[in-house]
Amino acid sequence: MKENTVREHTDRGPLDRDGIARLVARDIPRGAFVNLGIGRPTKVADHLVPEQQVVLHTENGMLGMGPPAHGDDIDPDLINAGKAPVTELPGASYFHHADSFAMMRGGHLDVCVLGAYQVSAGGDLANWHTGAPDAIPAVGGAMDLATGAKDVYVMMSLFAGDGTAKLVRTCTYPLTGVGCVSRIYTDLAVFEITGGGVAVRETYGIGVDALAARLEVELRSA
Repeated sequence: MKENTVREHTDRGPLDRDGIARLVARDIPRGAFVNLGIGRPTKVADHLVPEQQVVLHTENGMLGMGPPAHGDDIDPDLINAGKAPVTELPGASYFHHADSFAMMRGGHLDVCVLGAYQVSAGGDLANWHTGAPDAIPAVGGAMDLATGAKDVYVMMSLFAGDGTAKLVRTCTYPLTGVGCVSRIYTDLAVFEITGGGVAVRETYGIGVDALAARLEVELRSA
């Protein structure tokens, strides 16, 4: 580990899902067109502010998606890719599924936010299948998003239930995309994938040295 220039927040953390989503929302550029993947990433919508002017895209055919819908705001015709009810913002538009994938594959999205089983030090993404014989693969549009978006942000817990790290030297699960991940947001730290390796931007509830001791991936300061 090189000289520490990382923001260490040892007084708070690990972060919960909302805490991670808040960091992701903070880093999304103003005016960006963004796709939020199924699961954890959908929480990012709760933390975007109007001043950011972010336009949310969902692969089932909608631009201008708003936060999740609750109670009387639920419209059964308005759902995201995970079939959860959502709201619409002024100017929202709807289109065919094929047109939605053309947007994804054509490089028209600035950012996509995805979950992951593993991310490698080189930015490879594995998020659709664990390789277990009884596991149900669920790739959805992840491959299209991972290769089509200009930046890929990953939201995940840093360690699996058995204590193994999800940030690894080389992915052992089937790949979704190669060298596609830009940043990784976890409960313990935020990482950036660069040409020089994995850089730590900030930590939560753990110091940089303690974090480095738990990972096989070599870390450097952002």
